[in-house]
Amino acid sequence: MKGPHNLWRLIRTGATLERTGAMHAVLDAFEAPRVIRIAARTLVWPFRWLGIKGDPSTPPIPRALTALGPAYIKFGQVLSTRPDVVGSELATQLRVLQDRLPPFDIATAKRSVAEELGCPVDEVFSEFSEPVAAASIAQVHKARLAETGEEVAVKVLRPGIERAFRKDVEAFYFAADVIEFLSPASRRLRPRDVIEHFDGVVTGELDLRLESASASEFADNTVHDAGFQVPRIKWDYSGRRVMTMGWAEGAPLGDNDALDAAGHDRHALGSRVLALFLSHALRDGFFHADMHQGNLKVAANGDIIAYDFGIMGYIDEYTRRVYAEILFGFIQRDYQRVAEVHFEAGYVPADRDVEEFARALRAVGEPIFGMDATRISMGRLLSYLFEVTERFGMQTRTELILLQRTMVVVEGVSRSLDPNVNIWDVAKPVVEDYIKQSIGPRALARDLLRTGRVLARFGPRLPGLVESALIAQASPPEEEKRRLWPWVALGAAGGVAVSGLAFVAALLLL
Repeated sequence: MKGPHNLWRLIRTGATLERTGAMHAVLDAFEAPRVIRIAARTLVWPFRWLGIKGDPSTPPIPRALTALGPAYIKFGQVLSTRPDVVGSELATQLRVLQDRLPPFDIATAKRSVAEELGCPVDEVFSEFSEPVAAASIAQVHKARLAETGEEVAVKVLRPGIERAFRKDVEAFYFAADVIEFLSPASRRLRPRDVIEHFDGVVTGELDLRLESASASEFADNTVHDAGFQVPRIKWDYSGRRVMTMGWAEGAPLGDNDALDAAGHDRHALGSRVLALFLSHALRDGFFHADMHQGNLKVAANGDIIAYDFGIMGYIDEYTRRVYAEILFGFIQRDYQRVAEVHFEAGYVPADRDVEEFARALRAVGEPIFGMDATRISMGRLLSYLFEVTERFGMQTRTELILLQRTMVVVEGVSRSLDPNVNIWDVAKPVVEDYIKQSIGPRALARDLLRTGRVLARFGPRLPGLVESALIAQASPPEEEKRRLWPWVALGAAGGVAVSGLAFVAALLLL
């Protein structure tokens, strides 16, 4: 029955898009060909009355997605992180999506917690409140552990949410296949790949053990960060459908009046939230990718508290170094070096002109550096940079797109606290510190040590691996084997030698 279900769900979706006025905006955002536009409007118009009206006070696309329910809200939120797919204008519209939905009753929540933990709620929690927050996938309750008396937050998945999401995701796949079939030109937008990306994100969020793991890793990475807290996961009281963590008590970071009343320095908070994000992205390569005001609080002592770890970003070490060099080059206004880094990293095809690329980068950087502090934006810089690199043949890198999107959000948080926060003044020491730690003699020693360890571990196996490769070929003459063996031995010995040298260098430099 999947076919009829998918067809009906798409008809209802199209009717809602048409009724809320979102259909035209969606077709424009995806640059739909004329044949798709005509077909969509023709097929949908007779069913317009089946569409959900939604809230007329909200913009058309958020209005339609909110009316269609949790899966569509989450789909819009995920797409807001992919301006490379939907365009920057639509991505900006989608960022305002709010998934504050009516909560489900406390009895259902307690039943779900009891099933997951394998014992009655009253045995685990001496107190268990009504829902304090309700989103598209789960809701949160404030509770108190019976054993220790500690206040905790208990996140519980909505009942039946897995099945509901699976039904809608199947309809999304069906729609992507139909679009690709009717319009081969649309395949450049990779509609099915977009749905697969969404499917992966949602699958992760529907297993709270994965979010717990992200929160735990993030807490370990940031344990020594001054002025920053991450509530600890209570693993004994968590599972696939329930996550329990320490309660975050504080003023919402978006409530300036409450922050002022508590005597907090908003300029310092704005600078710190930006510096922390950059530090997490560069130092750890693992950052909170949803750092808006709703996921941040300020403790009584002035510490920033982060929570809700459903969307996290990861950048590998090599990409971090490249990104840091690019940022540092812009901070130093060394556009030639920024251009060279792009070519060295292979981001821009080698057949392009590096001098011309450097001039294009200067055209991006100089206008921004000419702005006053209230208008300087690293997010804008990254956005312009991606436009330039796209013109020079750079392929989309999704990890940098997520970083850029989060940078824009964090800058917005910082500016909302104090419009006079100077983004570059905050970023410069963070980037400089990372450059010193990751690019230089110490970093070289660490890299050599890692390489040496790998070579030393596999060194003894090299002769056997080479011999197996030689035997697998058309049995070369024994004379050629004898000629190759010295090189094999030299490779093994070289691995051990490099390891030793690296170890000595590490002792001297670290």
